[in-house]
Amino acid sequence: MIEPSHLKIMLALHEKGTLTQAADALCLTQSALSHQIRYLEKKLNVKLWQRYGRRLRLTAAGELLLQTAKKVLPTLLQTEQALKAMGDGVEGLLRIGVECFPCNEWLTQVVAHSLQRQPNVDIDIIRQFHFSGIEGLLNHHVDLLITPDKIDHKLLQHYPLFDYEQVLLVSDKHPLAKQRDVSAEQLQSEVLFTFPIEKQRLDIYQQFLWPAKVQPKGHKQIESLAIMLQMVEYQRGVCVLPEWLADSSSEQYGVKKLRLGNKGIHKTLYAMIKKQDQSITYINNFIEFGKKNALAPRFTE
Repeated sequence: MIEPSHLKIMLALHEKGTLTQAADALCLTQSALSHQIRYLEKKLNVKLWQRYGRRLRLTAAGELLLQTAKKVLPTLLQTEQALKAMGDGVEGLLRIGVECFPCNEWLTQVVAHSLQRQPNVDIDIIRQFHFSGIEGLLNHHVDLLITPDKIDHKLLQHYPLFDYEQVLLVSDKHPLAKQRDVSAEQLQSEVLFTFPIEKQRLDIYQQFLWPAKVQPKGHKQIESLAIMLQMVEYQRGVCVLPEWLADSSSEQYGVKKLRLGNKGIHKTLYAMIKKQDQSITYINNFIEFGKKNALAPRFTE
């Protein structure tokens, strides 16, 4: 079997021209190099070189092996460097699962920062899961999960990215717009717009409406943020968004944000990874980028 060391001998002899210079380049003694040449020719059962004084000239078989060395050795070197970079955590593919529908603006900034700072790391964003984001992480379909839900698991590690508050958006012409906060009972006559997420995972239901045994008049799921805000602006219903998104939206649409109850609904956005991946540099870097690009202003009137 031809080994990389044999190809390196071919290349060194071609580039240096003499046995002495090739041996120096390979950090071998001249006798050791001569022994390897004889061993290789015996193993392949073909003559690779012919002597012309102190110099060596390749035979047709030697020329064939040299051309192979020129093609294979650079590829092997590139592969070794890539594998080392992956081992050092500076090169690879980061697959990010996202369970936060309103996080596009924040995620766009973090991804841009990562692509700029980590040019050898590609990023895939995965929003659809066959089961859940946690199962996607455990089954190695994603490497990092962005989620507002903290789930303890012996194989997973969670990192808080930033805190934020969920707020209610109403039309600035809505009667509720005169208030600073809203009670659960005041939403009984409202149509509630949400992103397409099951009710069991919506904070407005879990932490606000259901504890008060209240149901809104209607519930419609809308994927488009722009359409949702237009519906709110024209008083077709109300919606709940993270405060950072509500603040940016209020500049484009005629809406006002209200606190949910006297104390509000406070959340934390998390990055979750497998514990076995805690030493991967590009994953840790992405988490740090996420913390630095937090979009979480405090509630203001």
